[in-house]
Amino acid sequence: MRHGSCCPFSHVSLLFNRFVKFHLTRIFSPKFRKMDTLYRKVEDALDTIRPYLEADGGNVEIVEITADQTLRIELKGACKTCNMSHMTMKSGIEETIKRAVPEIKNIISVNQ
Repeated sequence: MRHGSCCPFSHVSLLFNRFVKFHLTRIFSPKFRKMDTLYRKVEDALDTIRPYLEADGGNVEIVEITADQTLRIELKGACKTCNMSHMTMKSGIEETIKRAVPEIKNIISVNQ
């Protein structure tokens, strides 16, 4: 008889150990670290323009960064419905990100 097999929760422990091993392997992989660094760079770039968006009642949020370095963002609040949101995207958000994070190849707004 295996150790812990009499315990009704032994299968939970086994599943938990597999879950932890899978995610730790993923977190410490070079690809994950690269995406995490990229995410932080984009967030830092967005933080430089957020005060201007927030002053008008808006904001921007990262939806995802794909493996091919495409950034998908979502405009929030007043920016979501503003008539000038296209200009905000092109001349504000895109320019800031491209200047600060040249690794990003494409920027797409999920609102449009």
